[in-house]
Amino acid sequence: MSVLKKLASDTATYGISTMLGRFLNYMLVALHTSLFEPEQIAAQGQLYSYAGLALVLYTFGMETAFFRFARQEANRKEYYNLILSAVTIVSLFFSGLLFLFAEQTAVLIEYPESVSIVRMFALIMAIDGIVSIPFARLRLEGKGKKFVVLKVANIIINISLNLFFLIVCRDIHAGKYLSFLGPVIDIFYNPLHAPDYIVLANLIANLAFLWMLRKELADFKFVFSKDLFKPVWVYAFPILIMNAGGVLNMLFDRAFIQFLLPKNFYPGRTSEQAIGIYVQCYKLSIFMSLATQAFKYAAEPFFFSKGEDKNAPPVFAKITKWFVIICILMWVGISLNLDLLAELFLKKKIYHEGLPVVPWLLAGYMFLGIYYNVATWFKLTDKTQYGTWLTLTGAFITISLSYLLVPRIGYLGFAVAFAVSGFSMVALCYIFGQKYYPVPYEVPSALIYVGLGAIFIACSMMYKIPDLWISVPVHMLAFLVFAAILFVAERKNIPFLQKDK
Repeated sequence: MSVLKKLASDTATYGISTMLGRFLNYMLVALHTSLFEPEQIAAQGQLYSYAGLALVLYTFGMETAFFRFARQEANRKEYYNLILSAVTIVSLFFSGLLFLFAEQTAVLIEYPESVSIVRMFALIMAIDGIVSIPFARLRLEGKGKKFVVLKVANIIINISLNLFFLIVCRDIHAGKYLSFLGPVIDIFYNPLHAPDYIVLANLIANLAFLWMLRKELADFKFVFSKDLFKPVWVYAFPILIMNAGGVLNMLFDRAFIQFLLPKNFYPGRTSEQAIGIYVQCYKLSIFMSLATQAFKYAAEPFFFSKGEDKNAPPVFAKITKWFVIICILMWVGISLNLDLLAELFLKKKIYHEGLPVVPWLLAGYMFLGIYYNVATWFKLTDKTQYGTWLTLTGAFITISLSYLLVPRIGYLGFAVAFAVSGFSMVALCYIFGQKYYPVPYEVPSALIYVGLGAIFIACSMMYKIPDLWISVPVHMLAFLVFAAILFVAERKNIPFLQKDK
């Protein structure tokens, strides 16, 4: 099997947990948007964005450092103990502070009634930080199947608990059935705080990780060596800054929307409603994020293992070429069919108001995915300081454009800023990378395909078809035409239609 097919196979393995998991979680989007108004789940959406920012601090670049220093099997156990010890200390310290000062934190983020949710998030983040290294170990050891099983199990537990708390407990409390269980349900269920059970379900599912990873955690011994940790920290610190900038780039909108969006910007909508609408529409763009994440899970160990091979650059170029093509197909396919996706997952019509942001957000995630590919050069050459400056530049562009655009065009400004930032990062990374680690990327064809995809999407956005029974076939046909154009252009280069040499 060629290296390209092997990487595709590994990506598909990790993609099972991400894509299947996201599909199952989209059932929750349909559930939540059918049960709650936008303002009722605005706090949860924003707290998840803060949790994403915090997780970068909790892991502080140690996942990538683990791949770098533990790639030799002889050193793996030593660095596993060292790095997991460091991450555990940091995770428990920051979550402990957040738990103790939950009331002050809730006031700071302008959700003073959400103290209990803040405390639950403190626990969720601590667990996420600690289990990140055992999961990295599974990836490094090539145990993709176990990785997938654990991730999918976590998702199934989360979904089951959502259904239990939000539907079963609600109905029993209301006396619709099994009324004899009412006194038991009333011990822990309060319908006035129904949205809070979304977070509680997530917490319980995360606690299950500690049991599911018991073998990897039982194998862990707490150690710390200043001399051993120093080079790890020196390597990881620029990655910490890079990851922080990258996550800030992706989460800035949801974390700061209530501070930038003018009051009463949308007629007849409160700020909480606007936030809820944007957060739920944002979830339609996560398909692209998951594709890049699944690829990253498989590609990061692969790139490190092939970095010293003199034949690596052409292989990296071919990998990036097909990654770009697949992402463009996803971008166009999802954007052309937003009306169908909205009917399936955004049950209340009020949420459909935010759909114009989705193509821009998808483009932003697509460019970030390409950036992760092109950024291989500074990780392999230990020039991670370039990654730091590139990511901070991207974050600066996102923040600056958001401050400029959001007061003028509303939350669409966040999406435009994110897309422009992602494209800028790819361009700058490519320019610097060709100087220090030249890779023969096929840039002209990539730009042509992106431009053609943008034309298809723009046409679909300009010419709306109100009747779903007409719009779905038309948009599917348009997507098939676009896919056929790419197939014809690349038919001689498709790896799976070629024989291994």
